Amino acid sequence: MGDDTVKNEAMEIMGMCQLLPRLVVFDLDYTLWPFYCECRSKRDMPRLYPHAKGILYALKDKGVKMAIASRSPTPDIANTFLEKLGIKSMFVAQEIFSSWTHKTDHFQRINRRTNIPYTEMLFFDDEDRNIDAVSNMGVTSILVGNGVNLGALRQGLSKFSQNQSPSERSKRGSRNLSKKSSTSETEEQ
Repeated sequence: MGDDTVKNEAMEIMGMCQLLPRLVVFDLDYTLWPFYCECRSKRDMPRLYPHAKGILYALKDKGVKMAIASRSPTPDIANTFLEKLGIKSMFVAQEIFSSWTHKTDHFQRINRRTNIPYTEMLFFDDEDRNIDAVSNMGVTSILVGNGVNLGALRQGLSKFSQNQSPSERSKRGSRNLSKKSSTSETEEQ
């Protein structure tokens, strides 16, 4: 499946959702790409999992912000790879540093930087301990087995929707409607 095909399918999946997260956060190693950064050299040409780039572009097109939370001991290599892949600028926050806190420090920094509540975030990671710790913060978290893919995206959006309280759904739904109506009014002028 090419990037455009994946992007179109991801757009369809998101189109079926009444409520999207305001921020989607990704781990890097074995989530967006199939390796550990610390086992690679800056000279290497990295690659993403097959569905990752299409999903990133679909989220961007839908106006969903994205961030990175990675406990990498080699942030210089991770940042080089993000540049080489042409996706570094897609992320509003990039918290890439070694930590023993199972990513809670990463999410606190992301929260401070974006002012987006944890309950309005969706997170993808390949480690149970990170999923557990971040879920306890109120973030909808999805464990990926073989990198982020369309199945994980579908599961994440479904779980995110289920995790939203009825009052939060109606509050955010009316906020989304007011955005749509103001966009429609602008388009009509």
